[in-house]
Amino acid sequence: MVSLFRERGLKVTPQRECIFDVLWGAEAHPSAESVYNEARTRMPTMSLKTVYQTLNDLAAMGEIQQLDLGTGATRFDPNVDTHHHLVCTACGKVRDLYADFSTVEVPRDAGQGFQVGSAEVVFRGLCPDCYEESGIHSDPSTSPTSSSTSNPQGDS
Repeated sequence: MVSLFRERGLKVTPQRECIFDVLWGAEAHPSAESVYNEARTRMPTMSLKTVYQTLNDLAAMGEIQQLDLGTGATRFDPNVDTHHHLVCTACGKVRDLYADFSTVEVPRDAGQGFQVGSAEVVFRGLCPDCYEESGIHSDPSTSPTSSSTSNPQGDS
């Protein structure tokens, strides 16, 4: 990260290095505010503006993905490999999902003139912790694998 920033003429400050450390290895897809909160525990002088600027710079370089998953805040994913996401509708937890959806395409007559470059699939439901807390699993008719709750069209 340090060399990439320098190659692009961007300053590498202790604050930016702290943000890099917070992001890398993070599986939680943090928001800017959560990156800021963690960075401030390590460096109390960190500003929210610095966090936003660094995250935006990293996204513009293609080093992180900026995600709007409907969780109330933009999330940032340091994993730039092609993948999809699982989102908990109760707690907002986001996890990576590697699955082959290469057959997903816009039908020719439905494209409305768009030149589609990529697609992502987001699955929404309950993470294991929220599912356990919900008590839903005690009723077999509401099991996620129950055919009565499946929706082959993917509509909500």
